[in-house]
Amino acid sequence: MSDAWNTRAEAYRTSATHAAGDDLDTVVEWCNPHEAVKILDVATGGGHVARRLREEGAEVVTTDAAAGMAPDVVCRAEDLPFADGSFDVVVTRIAAHHFNDLGRAVGEIARVSNRVVVVEDTLYTSEEVEEAEKLRDATHVRSLSEEEWRDLLVDAGLEVEQVQLFEKTHDLDEWLARTGCVGDEARRVRELLSEAIVEGGRAWRDTKIVLKARKSQR
Repeated sequence: MSDAWNTRAEAYRTSATHAAGDDLDTVVEWCNPHEAVKILDVATGGGHVARRLREEGAEVVTTDAAAGMAPDVVCRAEDLPFADGSFDVVVTRIAAHHFNDLGRAVGEIARVSNRVVVVEDTLYTSEEVEEAEKLRDATHVRSLSEEEWRDLLVDAGLEVEQVQLFEKTHDLDEWLARTGCVGDEARRVRELLSEAIVEGGRAWRDTKIVLKARKSQR
């Protein structure tokens, strides 16, 4: 999987849908970045969250399984090489649907946070969309519903404080090109996404879920 991501690194660094948006603004706000706060950005990808947090003065450490993403530490989300409670805040954005063992990854994220966890990911819509996501990108594992996310965070010893949903529109050609999806596979993806396609076939929409959770004091 990391080899695939190494080849895509630049495409994600320059991706407009990852680099901006109300969802990103909310993730940054909920991390409450400022001087003296220490934040871990898990599966940093193009580094957009880390960049914004550092601009606010936070001390940020980034991880990613792909060395091509140029993280501070190369590791999987399921195997974070940090001591318990090493960070004030742990954040991961639009990456969790790629984690092979999401339960273990969330457990690790909760373990190394001493205060807050902020997660953004694609919200589950339908099996057709899941099939399209996997056909477009073989590293896609599964998106979760809001209820599944709440249960997962609670099971990891976290208390969910805030949840917000954001509709995002993606240029369809650019989205397909980012993972090299072409030909018959691209045509099938378009068919599977037919109910979500807008702007005369030029774009499609999905929903992102952002959750803020706190370490349980019980």
